[in-house]
Amino acid sequence: MSMTDNKKEQERSELHRTIWGIANALRGSVDGWDFKQYVLGMLFYRYISENLCAYINEGEYAAGDTAFDYAQLADGDAEPARDDLVNTKGFFILPSELFENVLQHAASDENLNETLESVFKNIESSAHGTDSEGNFKGLFDDLDVNSNKLGSTVAQRNGRLVKLMNGIAEMKLGDYKENTIDAFGDAYEFLMGMYASNAGKSGGEYYTPQEVSELLTRIALVGRTEVNKVYDPACGSGSLLLNFAKILGKDKVRQGFFGQEINITTYNLCRINMFLHDVDFDKFDIAHGDTLTDPMHWDDEPFEAIVSNPPYSIKWAGDDNPLLINDPRFSPAGVLAPKSKADLAFIMHSLSWLATSGTATIVCFPGVFYRSGAEQKIRKYLIDNNFIDCVIQLPDNLFYGTSITTCIMVMKKSKSENSTLFIDASREFVKVTNNNKLMQENIIKIVAAYTDRSDIEYFARLVPNSEIAEQNYNLSVSTYVEQEDTRAVINIVELNAEIERIVARSDVLRNEIAAIVAEIEGG
Repeated sequence: MSMTDNKKEQERSELHRTIWGIANALRGSVDGWDFKQYVLGMLFYRYISENLCAYINEGEYAAGDTAFDYAQLADGDAEPARDDLVNTKGFFILPSELFENVLQHAASDENLNETLESVFKNIESSAHGTDSEGNFKGLFDDLDVNSNKLGSTVAQRNGRLVKLMNGIAEMKLGDYKENTIDAFGDAYEFLMGMYASNAGKSGGEYYTPQEVSELLTRIALVGRTEVNKVYDPACGSGSLLLNFAKILGKDKVRQGFFGQEINITTYNLCRINMFLHDVDFDKFDIAHGDTLTDPMHWDDEPFEAIVSNPPYSIKWAGDDNPLLINDPRFSPAGVLAPKSKADLAFIMHSLSWLATSGTATIVCFPGVFYRSGAEQKIRKYLIDNNFIDCVIQLPDNLFYGTSITTCIMVMKKSKSENSTLFIDASREFVKVTNNNKLMQENIIKIVAAYTDRSDIEYFARLVPNSEIAEQNYNLSVSTYVEQEDTRAVINIVELNAEIERIVARSDVLRNEIAAIVAEIEGG
C-alpha cells in the first residue's frame, strides 16, 4: 500500500470512528434514518461555513493580508461583501453565524435550538431571489431542531444538539488543500452506506453500492476523457452522478450534473451531497418530482452520459393517462410499460434524452428482459432500432438488504454494428460478510470485455440482432452465453471397469483372509 493509500485509510477510519461516536451519543433518541438527516445536515452546515471562510481568507491572503480571518470579523464589517459572495458562491453567512462561532457558545446557549433555526433560515434566505435559490431552498428542512425525537424538553433537545455539533466538529476533515480524501463527501457516503447496510433499505431507496456505481460510470465513459452533462432520472442521493466527478475530476464534467428525485428527503440529501463534493451551485441542477409523469429537464436534454438505478417494478399511471402514449419519450415504442411495472418507462425516458453520441447505463431487474406482453413489444422496438449496446448479468446479493439479482442495460443511439453484446458477470465477485462485492479486478474484466466486444467462452458473446428476434426478443444473458459446467465429468465405462476391478480385488482379499484364518485355526 502506498503512503498516500495508507494516509487515506487512516483518515477514513478516523472519520468512521467519529461517526460511530456521534451515533452512540444520540442512540435511542433518533432512529437510524432520522439520525442520518441530523448528522448530514450539521455536516453540511460545517462544510459551507468552512468553505466560505476558506474562499474569503484565500482572497485576502492573495491581496497581502495574511493575518485576515473572516470568522473573527464583526458582522457589520462583513455585510458589504454579501452581494458579491452570493454571486460567486451562491450563499452568504455572517461571521457570528458560522459553525465554529455558534459551536463556541453552544453549550451555554439556552436557546441553541432558536439560534440554529435562525441561522439555517438566514443561510437559505441569503440565496433568495438569486440564481442559486433553487439549490438552497428547503435544504435544512429535515434538520428539525425542535423535534420531539431529539428530546421532550428544550433543554434535552439542546443537550443533544450540542453533542451533535461537538461530534461534527471533532471530525478530522483536515486542511482542504492537504486532505487526500474528499473528506466531507466521504463522510456522507460512509453514513449512507452504514444506514443502508444496517436498515437494508435506506429511506425506501436501494442504495447503490460504490462498486456498482463505478462500473456503471466506467462503462458510460468508455472512449471519453470528458463529458458535457451527466444525468440520472432517479438520482437518489446523487452517488452515481458524483462518480463522474470522482473518476474524471469535476472540471471534466463541463456543464454539470443533472438529476431528478421523487422523495423529498432524498432530494434534499442529493443537493447537500453536491455541495459536500465541492460542486458549485451553477454546476448542478437537481429537481424534485416524478420523472415519468413530470420530467423537469426538457430544456437541458440531451445528455451525453446517463446513469441510473431506478426503482424496480413500481406502479405508474401508464395507459390510465391518455397523454402518456403521445409523450415523445414513450410514443416511439407504440406501447407503454405496464401500469404495475414502470421499469421500461425509465428505459424509454433515458433513451429519449440520450445524446446521439452518448451512452446510458441503467440497472435493471431481470424480469424486464424476458416477460411477454407490452414489455416484449418495447424490447422489440429497442432491438429493431439497434439501441441496445450490451446487457450485463451481475452477481446476486450485491445490494444492501436484498439478494435481488440485477443486470445492466447499456444503450447507444449510433452503433456501428447491428448486434448486441451479452456479458455473464454473475461470478465476478468476492464474498464479503453477507454480501457479494465487485472488486477492482472484476470491474476491470467487465469493462475490458465491454470495450473489446469479442466472444469469450462462458463470459461474453456478440449476438446478431436477427438471432435475438428469432428468440422472441428475449434479452436474458443466459439465453446467449453458455454457463460453464463445473461438475466433474464421469466416464461410465471406466467407472464400471473400476468397480469390476474393486470387486475382483475384494474377492482375492477375502480368499486370502479366509486362508490365513484357516491356517491359524488349523495351527
